[in-house]
Amino acid sequence: MPSIQGPVMPRKRIATELRRLRDEANLTLEQVAGDLLISTSKLSRLENAQGSPQARDVRDLINYYQIADTELAAKLTRWVRAAHRQGWWNEYSDAMAPDLDTHIAYETEAAVTRVYAIPALPVLLQTVDYSRVYYQNTEPWRTPSEIDMLIQLRRGRQAALDHRDDQHPLRLVAVIHESGLHQLMGTPEIMHAQLGHLVERSTAPNIDLHVLPFSAALPFTSTCTYAYFEFSDALDRDVVAIETHAGFRYIEATKTVAQYRRHYENVLDHSLSSEDTRGLIRSIQPRYRG
Repeated sequence: MPSIQGPVMPRKRIATELRRLRDEANLTLEQVAGDLLISTSKLSRLENAQGSPQARDVRDLINYYQIADTELAAKLTRWVRAAHRQGWWNEYSDAMAPDLDTHIAYETEAAVTRVYAIPALPVLLQTVDYSRVYYQNTEPWRTPSEIDMLIQLRRGRQAALDHRDDQHPLRLVAVIHESGLHQLMGTPEIMHAQLGHLVERSTAPNIDLHVLPFSAALPFTSTCTYAYFEFSDALDRDVVAIETHAGFRYIEATKTVAQYRRHYENVLDHSLSSEDTRGLIRSIQPRYRG
C-alpha cells in the first residue's frame, strides 16, 4: 500500500516561512537545531517539507524566532493543522500507484492545472467507460474491484471542475495531441460518447480545451504527458508533474518550471483554438458511430 501524504501545500508553506525566518536571523541549521535541542535532520526536514510537521516543533520555532501572537504565527499553526488533515483520496489508497497521492494533492490544491496529454485523453475529461478500458488495457493485472475503485477516484478528481468547498472550481487548460482522438479505446460506441463528452465539457467557462493537430510543428514538450500546477497563494510555487511508465517526476526548481511554462505556451501556440478544436472533434466523432 502506498504511503498517503495528504495535503502538500501547507507543508510547503511552513517550510518556506521557516527557511525565511532562519535566513533573516542569519543563523545556520546547526545553530537553530542546537539551541532547540533537536536534530539538524529534523529541522532540515521541516524546512524542506518532508514528512508531517509536528505542532510542538513549529510552536517551539515560533517562540524561538519571537513571532508569537503575530499573523504569521497564526498562519503557521493553521498550516500545521491543515497538513495533518486526511486527503479525500485516502480511501482509495489500496489501488493507487505509489506516487499518485502527491499528484492528486497538488491537483486538489491548485487554482489552475495545465495539462498536455498523449496518446490517451486527459484524466479529468474521461468518461467512465473510457477510463475502464484504459485501465483494462494499460494495467491488465488490475482486478475489477480495483478498477472500480480507481474510476471512482477519477470521478472524485473530475468533480473539482464543477465544485470545491473552499476554493473556486479548478480551472483546466488542456492540450490533446490529435492522435488521442484517433486512438481507439474499447468500442466505437465508447469513443463516440467520449468525443461528445469532450465537446460538452469544453464549453464550461473554466475548461479551455485545445488539440495539437498532426499538421503542427512538433514542440519541445509534446512527446510526454505532463501537468503544470498553478496556485492562488503567492507563497506557493508552481510545480510540474511529468508522467511516465515509472510514475511521476516532480519539478520544482524555479528556472526549470519557468522553462516548462514557456514550453507549454509554445504548445498552445501550435494548437487549434477552442472553437476549431470542437469543430475537429465533431468532424471525427461520426467515424465512431459503430
